Amino acid sequence: MAQTPAPAGSHQGGLPYALAAYGLWGFVPLFFKLLGSVPPAEVLAQRIIWSLPFCFLIMVFRRQIGEYLAALKDWKVLRLLIVSAALIAVNWLVYIYSIFTDHVLAASLGYYLNPLVNVMLGMIFLGERLSRLQLVAVVIAGVGVAILLAGALDTLWISLTLAFSFAFYGLIRKIVPVGSLPGLAVETTALLAPSLVLAAYYIWTGDGRGFGSDGSITLLLMAGGIVTAVPLLLFATAARRMSYAALGFVQYLAPTVQFLLSLSVFGEPLKPVQLACFLLIWVSIAVFSFDMLRKMRAERVMPAA
Repeated sequence: MAQTPAPAGSHQGGLPYALAAYGLWGFVPLFFKLLGSVPPAEVLAQRIIWSLPFCFLIMVFRRQIGEYLAALKDWKVLRLLIVSAALIAVNWLVYIYSIFTDHVLAASLGYYLNPLVNVMLGMIFLGERLSRLQLVAVVIAGVGVAILLAGALDTLWISLTLAFSFAFYGLIRKIVPVGSLPGLAVETTALLAPSLVLAAYYIWTGDGRGFGSDGSITLLLMAGGIVTAVPLLLFATAARRMSYAALGFVQYLAPTVQFLLSLSVFGEPLKPVQLACFLLIWVSIAVFSFDMLRKMRAERVMPAA
C-alpha cells in the first residue's frame, strides 16, 4: 500500500533513511572517478539499465510488484513519475559530468543550495510557511550566487542545475501517491528504452573505453545500478516520512563530504570568488539551521504543553 505524505513538521522515522542516503551520496564521487575514461552519457545509461533489475529483485522480496504495475496503469501517477524520471536523469548526467571534469566543488555548491530551494518549493507548492530567518537565509545564499556570476560563471550552471533539478524531483516524489521502491522502478522503466539505445550506440561504436571493453570497467558500470538505486530509494523513503524543510536540513551532510573530497582527495583549486560564495552559503545554512532547530524544539514542547 502506498504511503501517504507526511504532514509538514512530522518525521515518522525518516531521519535514519535521510542520513544513510546523503552519507552515501557524499562519497559517490570516489566511485565515479573510477569510470573517468567512460563517456558520461554511457555511464548514465548503464546506471539506469542496471538499477532496474536491482529494483525488481527488492520488489519481489517485498511483494510490491502489484503496486509497481498499478502505478504503470494509473496515468495521473505515471505522468508525474515520467517528469521525475526526466529530472533525475538530468541531475545524474550533470553530476557525472562535474566529477569527470574535476568540478566536484561546483557540484558541492549545488547541493548546498538545494535545501534552500527546497524551502522555497515547500512554501510555493506545499503551503509550508517561510519564516523571517529562512527568508534571510535565502537572501544570503542569493548574494553568494550573485558573486559567482561575477567570477565563476563557467561552473555556476552546474550548481544551479543540480540544485533545482533535485529539488523538483524531491517535490514530485513527496506528493505522488506511490511507494518509494515502486516509484523508483517506474522511473527507471520510463528511462530504460532511451538508455538501451544509448548503451547500444556506445557498444556499437566500440571506442574501447566503455561497457565490454574491460572486465573491471564492465563490473563497475554494472555496480553503478546498486550505487544509484540504494541511496535514491533511501531518499525517496525519507522524502515521504519527513517535512520537506527538515529533509533539506539533513542534506548538508552530502555536500560537506563532497567539498572535503574535492580539496583533500581530488586537489581542486578553490577560487577566491568560490570561497566567498561558500562562506555566504555556510552563513545562510547556519541561519537556516538555527531556525530549524528552534522550530523542532517548539514542536516538542507543544505536545507536552
